[in-house]
Amino acid sequence: MSVIIKAVISEKATDSSELLSQYSFYVDPKANKLKIKDAVEKAYGVKVVSVKTLISAPKIRSRYTKTGLQVGKTSKLKKAIVHVAEGQEIDLFS
Repeated sequence: MSVIIKAVISEKATDSSELLSQYSFYVDPKANKLKIKDAVEKAYGVKVVSVKTLISAPKIRSRYTKTGLQVGKTSKLKKAIVHVAEGQEIDLFS
């Protein structure tokens, strides 16, 4: 379970899971598609057809304060979109 961090619960992810049997997960940035596939199959007991991955770049934010310009950034995230076999589903809300 160190590969899968958490499931993505959003309006777009819920629609794709209901209509297309595709589920979204935040995963470890060092994990590859084979590790992600194995982790989802072991954790949820489903057959994974395909895995798509994407890395979102960190966002840089700055603000002006009394002490000067404060600059910070968010962390880099890797998301995996997993397509499961027809007729199978993952229950994320239980």
